[in-house]
Amino acid sequence: MADPKSHPLQPHPTPHGHTTPTPRAVHLTSRLLFCDLVVDRFWIFNFGKLIVDVDLERLIHLNYMDNLCCFNSIYSQLTGAHSTNGSGKGRSHQGPVKYGFSLVKGKANHPMEDFHVAKFVQFHGRELGLFAIYDGHLGDNVPAYLQKHLFSNIIKEDDFWTDPNRSIAKAYERTDEAILSHNPDLGRGGSTAVTAILINCRHLWVANVGDSRAVLSRKGHAIQLSIDHEPNTERGSIENRGGFVSNMPGDVARVNGQLAVSRAFGDKNLKTHLRSDPDVTNADIDADTDLLILASDGLWKVMSNQEAVDLIRTIKDPHKAAKQLVMEALNRESKDDISCIVVRFKG
Repeated sequence: MADPKSHPLQPHPTPHGHTTPTPRAVHLTSRLLFCDLVVDRFWIFNFGKLIVDVDLERLIHLNYMDNLCCFNSIYSQLTGAHSTNGSGKGRSHQGPVKYGFSLVKGKANHPMEDFHVAKFVQFHGRELGLFAIYDGHLGDNVPAYLQKHLFSNIIKEDDFWTDPNRSIAKAYERTDEAILSHNPDLGRGGSTAVTAILINCRHLWVANVGDSRAVLSRKGHAIQLSIDHEPNTERGSIENRGGFVSNMPGDVARVNGQLAVSRAFGDKNLKTHLRSDPDVTNADIDADTDLLILASDGLWKVMSNQEAVDLIRTIKDPHKAAKQLVMEALNRESKDDISCIVVRFKG
């Protein structure tokens, strides 16, 4: 495929047969790779109207286009997407901890439904690393709400500093109640969640509902910190609530034949049969701790925990590591949205 840098800004005939001089219009007749999309025939007009003729064939993540943020912005405006498709990185101001993330849309015919949080903040004299993957279904309203509210709800809990476990569980519950109270504004959809809070680069708290996963590496050994909440493993709870688990040939187990996870935020129509309470665990970050991976099931469907750790353990830049994981998932023909955050604890 042609390098996008090789395309000169020259006049080209428009779809209506007229020639539009540069820079009023840019017509790229060759395939242009930008952000996470492969695009043909991309038209931009700057005289009061925007016309776009695109052919989106597949999603690919590209190293050399990461800095073309304008294209991500344009794409979001055109599609009305609220997702966080793209990549980025950052670091702690108190220690050697660095992070990177990468997200690409899957092949389904709907907007990106994965959202993320990755940042360091100062709070009450402490530094908090906040990392999360929210994998939505039946729309992107619920994961977008979680992206905006879940961490603030956790930190607002009165006993967060003395009892993080209880505070996280309470905040998950209250956030789900808020989502359900906003229905139908938030629609009928839902979302999984995996969250990680790193306190002063030393103490890690991980929580999750659903099948988005957190994996820690110690001396290259993969340790799963989250619990995959699947219908078959929580069948008793579902049936005790009046629901059932379907196991149709060629399909995964589903709650009431619909949802492939047994815990989730939202999903008002299934809520009597679902749980939203998280599993919470913690870990101390010591000299043996290499890295943390948070990812949606678009990654874990095609890759084991140990395979993921082995693939990126020697990559010092967590941004490149996250992109490598996403690229490998695409190479293995993952069709779902793929979101990944890598936190590296040492150089």
